[in-house]
Amino acid sequence: MDGKYANNMKFNADLIIRNANISNHDNSFQADIVIKDGAIARVEKDTLVTGKNEIDVKGMLVTPGAIDSHCHVDQVSSSGVTTADNFLTASRTAAFGGITTIIPFAAQKKGVSLVTTVEEYHTLAHGNSLIDYGFHTIISDLSDDDVSMHMETLIQNGCTSFKVYMTYEAVKLSDRNIIKVLDLARRYKVTVMIHAESHDLLTWLTENLIKNKKIHTRFHAEARPRAIEREAIHRAISMAEVVGARVLIVHVSGKDGVEQLRWARAHNIKVYAETCPQYLTLTSTELDRENFEGAKYCCSPPLRDTESIEALWAAIDEDIIEVYSSDHSVYRFNDINGKKIHGETAPFYKIPMGIPGLATSIPILFSEGVMKRRLSVEKFVSLSSWNAAKLYGLDHCKGRIAKGYDADLVIWDRTAKKVLTHTDIEGVADYSPYEGLEVFGWPSTTIARGEIVCRDNLVCGVPGHGSFLHCKTGREI
Repeated sequence: MDGKYANNMKFNADLIIRNANISNHDNSFQADIVIKDGAIARVEKDTLVTGKNEIDVKGMLVTPGAIDSHCHVDQVSSSGVTTADNFLTASRTAAFGGITTIIPFAAQKKGVSLVTTVEEYHTLAHGNSLIDYGFHTIISDLSDDDVSMHMETLIQNGCTSFKVYMTYEAVKLSDRNIIKVLDLARRYKVTVMIHAESHDLLTWLTENLIKNKKIHTRFHAEARPRAIEREAIHRAISMAEVVGARVLIVHVSGKDGVEQLRWARAHNIKVYAETCPQYLTLTSTELDRENFEGAKYCCSPPLRDTESIEALWAAIDEDIIEVYSSDHSVYRFNDINGKKIHGETAPFYKIPMGIPGLATSIPILFSEGVMKRRLSVEKFVSLSSWNAAKLYGLDHCKGRIAKGYDADLVIWDRTAKKVLTHTDIEGVADYSPYEGLEVFGWPSTTIARGEIVCRDNLVCGVPGHGSFLHCKTGREI
């Protein structure tokens, strides 16, 4: 017997995806995907291998499972309110929307070491997630003299990215302390994520709005105009340039922020940037809603304007924005422990900031980007998985359909049309900020490390299937 055929007869695959139109960040082609022990064993046309289970996708598009590298799960906010999601519910929501890896935040509290912080989040996550996960560590306290040692320990243990805030009283760092973090990050060759809003400016504006009894949700955007983000991003760029650190500006929301990033590129300063679905689709007019409905759209930075939406899409096209994430942070609307913790007449500055997005983030990018021809499928893969995999040290196992990579896959039904409504979306949120938005194309099947975790809008993954990911130090995108 021919050696090739004999070898194939000995190989028993767990799952085969046949006749797939495969797209990675750098190529597209047709082939079968052979999966064994949670990994991709072969990618070849008309494979002779047989499997225990097979799916003939008949030319449907198959992309790498998405990586959401910015989401808040089981986290106490700076205002003391805990997000509604735990690792079980968040991972179910993510799987529903084509996400196979999440990297939420381990948020340091004052007086608690970084190592202890991450240990606490390991306890929350272990045995609960349907999909793989990692951690970014939020640094809010540099009073510990051993912060360098703790950072080194975390890096050795697979937590290789850190986040700092330039605002929010409970977590913000001074510029001097941000510089200290950037210097450590430069030494260890890791990425620092920066929430860039000018604290003193937004605080001054908020105080003046309060004095004038302007407390409706519509004034949230007035308290944080585009200049607030612009000033802080420029400051962050300057610090990164001087220190020589690798930074990512998270959730870039407006035209002014994009202009600062473009300026940095023109001056050969490499600063990475991320944006989110709300800033690509929604405007601040949503905050004008009455009966406290505007609270559903309160997030920071706030929603902007149509000019900013177009500027963000242009920045994506120019590779000025390289990463796309949900910034998923769920506070239920009709909940005294959620958006209404201070009542239905609460002023804008007391409303918990954050909106749900894990279930809808990737379908929105696919619909608004690929289906409306703003993005190639390859660019979609770059934004939704590959760039995050590289930046956060996962490109050895995630973000690509190739032999040896984890079998994280999304099968797309490009003929599907869906009007988003929270009652049809998997998750704990009792509303969707994208209610009524029509999306074209939908993830019909989500596969995480070889296991089908969602199919035909039914989540079927098993808690504990997801494992902690030991991130390496990231690489340049």
